Amino acid sequence: MTENSHTTPLAGRRALVTGASRGIGAEIVRRLAADGAAVAFTYNSSPEPAEKLAAEVSASGAQVVAIQADSADAAATTAAVEQAVNTLGGLDILVNNAGVASSAPIEEFSLEEFDRLVNINVRGVYATTQAAVPHLGEGGRIINIGSVNAERVPVPGFSVYALSKAAVAGFTRGLAQELGPRGITVNNIQPGPIATDMNPAEGPFAEQMTSLLALGRYGHTRDIASAVAYLASPEAGYITGTALNVDGGFLV
Repeated sequence: MTENSHTTPLAGRRALVTGASRGIGAEIVRRLAADGAAVAFTYNSSPEPAEKLAAEVSASGAQVVAIQADSADAAATTAAVEQAVNTLGGLDILVNNAGVASSAPIEEFSLEEFDRLVNINVRGVYATTQAAVPHLGEGGRIINIGSVNAERVPVPGFSVYALSKAAVAGFTRGLAQELGPRGITVNNIQPGPIATDMNPAEGPFAEQMTSLLALGRYGHTRDIASAVAYLASPEAGYITGTALNVDGGFLV
């Protein structure tokens, strides 16, 4: 391995990250690009943060492209995969990051909100992956961003969110078996509480959540991006079908 391969282990690789104009997704884009990958990413309804991120990452010399696509719309996500492939010249890494969260007691959780959550968190992951798989070859990587709530739910009201992320975990295990013979790995990163604009470390749930963490603090978006970068790297070629909890010791 050359010295340059240590500093840019993803040189020559092409990645697509969904739902990545801000928060965890944006940090994943930055890290993959810093490691040498050409990166396409999707955003939904706000072009300004996406354009700002693309300009920031491009300024470092990386190839990056922002693609508008609603992750709840299977046709849109399929088109985004094709656009990424055409722009980057192929695809080696898919990061299914797009997701939403909402909570309510089961009696108050409407079917409309259930459909919205499942359409993005489950159907969107499936549709994007189905479109991407034909473009992935030996050494391909699929990395899903799930949630530790797939395994542990500390407060009421998050049953549907947990359901959706448990589905992602099961999909990961099954797909790893299916794609293993083709040399494609499939893994699931399960974040715990991560400080973002949507879930600030000083927010209304922060004190309660922090008390459940062995490390006693929220994580950073870079913690998830680092895990993604590792699973995308050549060093992780023998890891597949796993759920990697990046959760600060959540309810251990």
